[in-house]
Amino acid sequence: MTIVRPARLTVIGAGMAGSDAAWAAAQHGVAVDLFEMRPATTTPAHRTGNFAELVCSNSFGGEARSNAKGLLQAEMLAAGGLVMSAAAATRVPAGGAVAVDRERFSDFVTDTLRRHPLITVHTEEATELPSGVGVIASGPLTSDALAARLRERVGEPFLGFYDAAAPVIAGESIDHGVAYRKGRYGQAADYLNLPFSRARYERFYEALSAARRHLPHAWEELEFFEGCVPIEELARRGFDTPRFGPMKPVGLEHPVTGERFFAVAQLRQEDAAGRMWSLVGFQTGLKWGDQLEVVRLIPGLERAEIVRYGVMHRNTYLCAPRLLDATLALREHPELFIAGVLAGTEGYLESSATGWLAGTNAARRLLGLPPVVPPEASMLGALVRFLATAEAEGFQPMNANWGLVPVPAKQRRGPGKRERREQAYQQGLDAFVSWLGEMRSGAAAGLVAGTPEAPPVRQV
Repeated sequence: MTIVRPARLTVIGAGMAGSDAAWAAAQHGVAVDLFEMRPATTTPAHRTGNFAELVCSNSFGGEARSNAKGLLQAEMLAAGGLVMSAAAATRVPAGGAVAVDRERFSDFVTDTLRRHPLITVHTEEATELPSGVGVIASGPLTSDALAARLRERVGEPFLGFYDAAAPVIAGESIDHGVAYRKGRYGQAADYLNLPFSRARYERFYEALSAARRHLPHAWEELEFFEGCVPIEELARRGFDTPRFGPMKPVGLEHPVTGERFFAVAQLRQEDAAGRMWSLVGFQTGLKWGDQLEVVRLIPGLERAEIVRYGVMHRNTYLCAPRLLDATLALREHPELFIAGVLAGTEGYLESSATGWLAGTNAARRLLGLPPVVPPEASMLGALVRFLATAEAEGFQPMNANWGLVPVPAKQRRGPGKRERREQAYQQGLDAFVSWLGEMRSGAAAGLVAGTPEAPPVRQV
């Protein structure tokens, strides 16, 4: 009697992208070898050995139908993606945004993957590329050894930019006599707001500008992704830059007095119990002593206790337009799929979504099925098409945004911007759900034809 072993897939990295890649492949009935080097080998940004550890913000972005990230969230929930399922199960209040309890979220993802019967976890550093079909989702802090092997394979230099995380404040150290709850533009009052007078802002700005940074010598040559620029770099660009960015006071008048402020810093809840709060938009690479001094110049944080300091680290990614198909396979090496930040995405949500697609297509390759790409009207479909076709010269990581998908044109007497985006949301989600149904029915036909039977989808 011949024993037929299930097809096996190697996934390197158990961050957002690798976790969803492993999950998607296993849901297709493919056995997965999931490699994660932590905690045996750590990185400058991570603290634990858990999967899908959140090293920057705890938010996956706004979920409104007029929000581009909201569409991608809906697509991943429809697809049964693990990361968005975990986010839904571990949410904390954050107004119109999907924010999670950092530890519960990571625990959820880790436990789900470790208990899956088709996933074998290897706690060791992968120093070589997979010999067969594989997904490389090693993230922005890919180890030197693996980066060298990948560089040899693709013959293309890596690109890089610097990314930063914001400090997290102990809730009991916040002065709630100063901080007030309010959401911008009438949204749910889930944020704590810290108001500045002009004089307080000037003092804060001077200290921020003078604070010492953890930086390489060639500061002027660093490239930042514009969605995650350190607060000290914003200050370097001009006196008003922070208060036209993360410290924008518009829509945050005091709910009792109606007073308008010169600038406002915001705190977002980090855990379900409200014991930790992160400074929104305050990613930083300041030295820790200076960081504490600057934070304590924020009204309401004069006695702040920082439970997690902001850190800055280098991200690594490939020039996707030169190397990747929209299926996320390397053009010259179609057995290898790239996902997450390494593929040129920015953000937890985008990393997880490309991980899901890479895992799906890697599994389909092992099962003898053709690769798939979501429809152009969907946010995921538009994102991976951008990665494959963008201008290669000066390529920068991309996140979900309305510039990627077809949005109804503005008309003189037609609907406004919000309504037009809501239309694009519905069209994109409808197209994605329809595509999911067609893909799954086609995969089922392929399975009946002789490939391994897919296990029932485990609810998470």
